[in-house]
Amino acid sequence: MDYSAMIPVGLRNEAVFIVEEEFTAAHIGSGSLRVLATPSMIGMMERVSHALIAQQLPEGYSSVGALVDVRHLAPTPMNARVRIFSQVVEVDGRKVTLHVEAWDDQEKVGEGTHQRVIIDVQRFLKRVDEKQRQIKA
Repeated sequence: MDYSAMIPVGLRNEAVFIVEEEFTAAHIGSGSLRVLATPSMIGMMERVSHALIAQQLPEGYSSVGALVDVRHLAPTPMNARVRIFSQVVEVDGRKVTLHVEAWDDQEKVGEGTHQRVIIDVQRFLKRVDEKQRQIKA
């Protein structure tokens, strides 16, 4: 399957999140302050990137995160808005590389690269089931 025809370079998505308690460093344990946690910011970037790719894939296909190279540049307080951008910069076989950014209302707070791999969901779940059977043994 030619994924580069389905997912053109330059394709872009964005979404806005509010920094609620569940997204803070204090809440998830990655720090002690009530500011946007780095893992939460990365999760937001993955969510926006996944949605972008999912819109382009046929039924039965999805994508999974494979690489994250992101810098957290500035703090964002509770109740602030964070706008996440994701843009396709390369499609190489099943690998999709995206440039991701996070902005609050004052400045850029994060940026980097995120790579996702396109999967056949049934085949992927078969591998998961095989591993699950090994755990129960």
